[in-house]
Amino acid sequence: MLAEGRRHAILERIASRGFVTLAELVETLGISESTARRDLEMLERQGEVRRTHGGAVAADAERSLPAFDDRTATLAREKRAIGRAAADLIEDGESVLIDGGTTTYEVARALAGRPVQILTNSLPIAQLITAAPGRASDLILIGGFVYPRTGVALGPQAIAQMNALKVDRAVLGAGGVTSEGVYNSNLLLVETERAMMACAAEVVIVADHSKLNKTALSWLCGLDRISQLVTDSGASESARAFLEAAGTRVIIAPASSHTNPTEPGPNGRRRLDPLSRSVAP
Repeated sequence: MLAEGRRHAILERIASRGFVTLAELVETLGISESTARRDLEMLERQGEVRRTHGGAVAADAERSLPAFDDRTATLAREKRAIGRAAADLIEDGESVLIDGGTTTYEVARALAGRPVQILTNSLPIAQLITAAPGRASDLILIGGFVYPRTGVALGPQAIAQMNALKVDRAVLGAGGVTSEGVYNSNLLLVETERAMMACAAEVVIVADHSKLNKTALSWLCGLDRISQLVTDSGASESARAFLEAAGTRVIIAPASSHTNPTEPGPNGRRRLDPLSRSVAP
């Protein structure tokens, strides 16, 4: 692909999602990281994009979501794999409540365009779903106090809205997961996530391997409240051991979209098996 064509493709991706990572460009465009960096540098000089650590956002994007921009590039490949694996748990026609965060964003990206009902308190996720081609997904945006660093609605208004809802699944991120349970880094976020859990028939936690065997500021729930935990192949043996001991159903996302450990599931989607040593609750 010629440079002009590559840069046009980069701008299209940023226009639809608001950002792009170097790892994604390398994987999807089949180019080297140095080439991707040069393309982003050129687009920044032209005033088209603003580079961030590990990627770029639209030049006119608000600077009010620095935490989201900065964390997007961290373990981007693992988060994409986790997003695909978590999306495979969700059947067409289901309702799913998706928390804000960079890993849950990848779940939403894998669901975008599918005939599911998506509820979210995340502005980046809402923007992603509304930009999806075909708009087969229904979207309900939950409001409240918008945390300026991440674009997530929190607090009493968001909780009051969720108290009136019933959904098939809630998909939540985590700041840490230990044998004691799930943690997150913001007390308001934890209160809102508990309301999400209360209105869901099943709770799915998505957390890359760096979050396992780690705590954060606020305790969210015990492992017994989780229906499934989706992580990546970098999960340590000790992390797998404490999750197995708790009876948590763990799903290890394939390292690559080309890895297919089992037969296709409904509608041609992969059906992923849980970790063979895990015990279903």
